[in-house]
Amino acid sequence: MKQLVCASANPDKVAEIADLLRDVVVLLPRPDSVGDIVEDADSLLGNARLKACAIAQATGMSAVADDTGLEVDALNGAPGVHTARFAGDNATYADNRTKLLSVLRDVAPAQRTARFRTVALVAHPDGSEQWAAGVCEGSIALAERGERGFGYDAVFVPNEGSGRTFAEMSVEEKHAFGHRGRAFRALAMLLA
Repeated sequence: MKQLVCASANPDKVAEIADLLRDVVVLLPRPDSVGDIVEDADSLLGNARLKACAIAQATGMSAVADDTGLEVDALNGAPGVHTARFAGDNATYADNRTKLLSVLRDVAPAQRTARFRTVALVAHPDGSEQWAAGVCEGSIALAERGERGFGYDAVFVPNEGSGRTFAEMSVEEKHAFGHRGRAFRALAMLLA
């Protein structure tokens, strides 16, 4: 199997990526010697590229990265590329969920449509790359529900989830129709 270095330093994301790619690649951890990578691109693809290229250059090996954005229609697509920093640069998952629910407080349930979009990219040491995207349509719940997952999982209700948030689903269900699962399954097909 091919080896890829994971560019993410987020342990929750690393676990999901490892699970999604386990049949295609051996995922190696990001080296501790690599410092923070500034994600200042204006798109999800740009941020995924920044991370994967930095790790590929630092290690001399192919590297995989992703970037995910939550696009809320009532907020004109925000937080989008700023999803992880919606409530500020050092925001926790809880801070981001609290801010999102607060700004949508007066928005009717039917107007709370949203989607998660993920771009997954592999950068190779020779400068070539492969990438794929995945989208999951849904809506934002009125309150947090569920105990699983991370990020916005407790407030995102995918259209295919029988009214449950990602945080109320099993890992297998989330992977089956979630944005990251779709993006990494498509990427796995490119790598196979």
